[in-house]
Amino acid sequence: MILHSITRCVYLLEAEASACTTDDIMLVGSMLDDKDNSVRIQALNTLKAFSGIRKFRLKIQEHSIKVLELISTIWDSELHIASLRLLNNLPLPDFAHPQLRRVMPALMEILQSNYILAQVQAIRLLSSLAQKNDLLYDILNCQVHSNFLNLFQATQPGSLLFEVLLFAERLSEGRNTSHYRAVKWHYNEKSLHEALFGDESRLADRLLALVIHPEEEVQIQACKVIVSLQCPQDMQVRPSFCQASHSYFDRE
Repeated sequence: MILHSITRCVYLLEAEASACTTDDIMLVGSMLDDKDNSVRIQALNTLKAFSGIRKFRLKIQEHSIKVLELISTIWDSELHIASLRLLNNLPLPDFAHPQLRRVMPALMEILQSNYILAQVQAIRLLSSLAQKNDLLYDILNCQVHSNFLNLFQATQPGSLLFEVLLFAERLSEGRNTSHYRAVKWHYNEKSLHEALFGDESRLADRLLALVIHPEEEVQIQACKVIVSLQCPQDMQVRPSFCQASHSYFDRE
């Protein structure tokens, strides 16, 4: 009975949701301004539950700016997780892009924290945003810690490793598109771009170590990153090319 009650708090049935209105969504959204952090978290979880109902998504999207503001102004792991889960369940509107640019440093800090649940949610959002042409440079030029590549260590949880590798693949593919290469971009010395793709990057070493990772999905994703680093975006590449690509990484 307890588990049933918990489940009903997280997932709403269409029949139950039909009795709710957009006014109810606005009421819940107004609670994001509450001074009590636990109230804000409950409001975020409620909006997340409603976001699975199509007719409420546009109204919930209107609160995306506020949710992003919470992420960047309040350093609380539980709040971050609730906020990011909501954002990852919504198609973010274009009008949120300016705010997203301002929140990039906070997202990168969450990714480099030691709280696995928050890290996974942050990397999923960043990975999605990396596919937006107008946000790609902002992500690549975001400042990261000197030990950023520790996220690619085999000792990291497999769930996080997979997401980090998927993120790297999307960044690699994005920067190799003709649209992106048409502009001469300049990156900060401590940027994500330099950590991953700069001349001094040790990403290749980390990727090669992950090719023999015990989890198959991590192995496969590591191979995909290796291929994306060497093959043009418009080239159809078979997975069998992955092993042949090692010669590129071994050269000095």
